[in-house]
Amino acid sequence: MKIKSLLFASCAALTVAGCGPEDLASPGTGGDVIINPSPTPTPTPTPTPTSGTVTPASGCPTIADPQGLTDSGTITGPTGTWRVCTLPSRINRSVSLPKIAGLLYALNGRVDVGTDGGFTKTASDSNVTLTIAPGAIFFGNTGTSWLAVNRGNKISAVGSATAPIVFTSRDNVLGLNTETSQGQWGGVVLMGRAKITDCTTGSVGSGTCERQTEGAPDPALFGGADDADSSGTLQYVQIRYSGYVLGADRELQALTTEGVGSATTLEYIQSFNSSDDGAEFFGGVVRMKHYISVGADDDSLDIDTGLRGFFQYLLLIQRSGAGDALMEVDSNGNEGDLPRHDTKIVNFTAIQAQTSSSNEANDQASILLRGNADLTLANGIVATPNNECIRMNGSGTTPATLTARSVALSCSATKFIGSGSYTAAQVSTQFGSGANGNTDALTSTLTGVYINGANETGVTAFDATALSSFFDKTTYIGAVKDSSDTWFAGWTCNSGAANFGTTGTDCISLPTA
Repeated sequence: MKIKSLLFASCAALTVAGCGPEDLASPGTGGDVIINPSPTPTPTPTPTPTSGTVTPASGCPTIADPQGLTDSGTITGPTGTWRVCTLPSRINRSVSLPKIAGLLYALNGRVDVGTDGGFTKTASDSNVTLTIAPGAIFFGNTGTSWLAVNRGNKISAVGSATAPIVFTSRDNVLGLNTETSQGQWGGVVLMGRAKITDCTTGSVGSGTCERQTEGAPDPALFGGADDADSSGTLQYVQIRYSGYVLGADRELQALTTEGVGSATTLEYIQSFNSSDDGAEFFGGVVRMKHYISVGADDDSLDIDTGLRGFFQYLLLIQRSGAGDALMEVDSNGNEGDLPRHDTKIVNFTAIQAQTSSSNEANDQASILLRGNADLTLANGIVATPNNECIRMNGSGTTPATLTARSVALSCSATKFIGSGSYTAAQVSTQFGSGANGNTDALTSTLTGVYINGANETGVTAFDATALSSFFDKTTYIGAVKDSSDTWFAGWTCNSGAANFGTTGTDCISLPTA
């Protein structure tokens, strides 16, 4: 995993640390992701409009925060001309941002939601909630723009299947982006008070473990002792073109959660063309359903520092000809720290079509598992026929472990890699092809890039409710059962890498309704 510390200038400064000491994100090349030759899914994505239809709102709404919104004039792109309302650098009172026709909200640098309330909840917490209406659109006006939801504060960004909330870049508004654009602003960061490891202050043994962004004059802290903490809700949200490179090995991803607790709601979230990870989860107790990552230039899913996570319905489509792993699972080198990293991922389709010589960077396989981490995979598909499927690195007194149930792999001839104390044969044994519904010899029949075909349908599903009541029981493996399964439709954006149907907007354009 990477250490992704952000180094911002002036008051916009912050470092968000990633996992591990090595490798920068690789430059992507974009393009279609093709596992098996199949007919182009229909209908094709809607082209970007050649003439604008949007007219600017007359002004900015009044909000409860005394700083208010700044009317920054208008901005014009292929979709028309929009009123720009810039958020204050810190939101000090709970506010609601409505959806208004012809209006965009701008982040001009780091925008803090409330003030960090510290390790534990106290009466001095600012208790700010940023509420965002369905259909509202935000853009980073500078590369170093990002949204920071501090401990003791919340976001309530609840879109809908027909009116998603969109976070994107200035270039996207201006119509300058192509299929390969990435890394044009920071991203969305949620900081909470659940337990983490890899402390920068305190220690896990004393129950005082906190972590902060390194090298910044105004760091943001996360971590605490409240595993049931809430950082709010993200639901029906797109995060596009994130991961601005601030310096060597310093960048964000679309969504970063840091020590968030189990009361945080994360559902129906799309990451598109992040120059770093699609999403990264640092510790805490994460509960997430319906996550899509398209075009990540590092890992589609990166999880570390004592995370105890449950994920269901994941569609991971790696950047063509670039990127690193589909999943990177780690403890950041702190093999003795508790809580031990323990994550369960159910009903996923993970696709990586490029050749092994042009991807995987330091991870070397489409799934990397290492350190003080336990991973359970169930009802999953890994379609990476040109690459190794799973690498496990054994380190520490109790190395990482893998449990698989009804997981189907389509790999290169070298299916498994061992390193550290693990051999490839031991990794193969932990996966257990031929037992528990697992196979490492799937011939992928996915259609339309990500929809189950006959061979995927032929794999008997595992009852995931045996793992936790959080999970739904399904009769199929993978994220998308068949052509009638359309949980992804409407709230997502389309690209050459993945078309999610006519109800979605093209990713290089903006919703105008």
